[in-house]
Amino acid sequence: MSSKKRDKSVSIIILVRHGHTPTTGKILPGRAKGLHLSELGKEQASKVATNLSMLDNVTAVYASPMERTLETAKPIASAFGLKVQRNRGLIEADFGKWTGRKLSDLRKLSDWEIVQKNPSLFRFPDGESFIEIQSRMVETITRISDKHRGEIVIAVSHADTIKAFLTAMLGTPLDLFQRLHISPCSVSPVILGNGSPFVLAVNASGANIPSLLGGNQ
Repeated sequence: MSSKKRDKSVSIIILVRHGHTPTTGKILPGRAKGLHLSELGKEQASKVATNLSMLDNVTAVYASPMERTLETAKPIASAFGLKVQRNRGLIEADFGKWTGRKLSDLRKLSDWEIVQKNPSLFRFPDGESFIEIQSRMVETITRISDKHRGEIVIAVSHADTIKAFLTAMLGTPLDLFQRLHISPCSVSPVILGNGSPFVLAVNASGANIPSLLGGNQ
């Protein structure tokens, strides 16, 4: 569908999680610097970029300032002839003293059950609370949406931040956010603007997005 027929009152924000890294599923890296995509992650980023390139009116690509998100966003932006715009509001959660710890060790802590069942009550030691993570993401994505009404925008972020945002958009209690799963380089498009948000898909393949957007292109 041509851009002339686009609904100027709404924007489509396509959330993409960064690709696989050497620590994925093993360590909670948080905001520690120096973590790059693995070879698998680079392949995932290239594939999602190719799939999303089938869209004809993406106007901006934003990314968390972490290396792994920037490396995921770069081929996506290149597919549209754009430059990646860093946005700190999309950054990974601040895990405080949990940063860099093995997940196998964290699962043994009594606090782990709170993170899984009642995250709204939890703050990472010397870090963010889940409520703060969600508020930050909602504020950030809302600002991006308001700036790009009538456009499609891609935002590359992290698993927990995306889950927290989607939970808010779905109107689901934050304590249920662990029921969502966001895989590396998965895609979750949301329509924002007038009225209630509309979540088109969660944890989808980039190849599915053009058909999911349908008449919204």
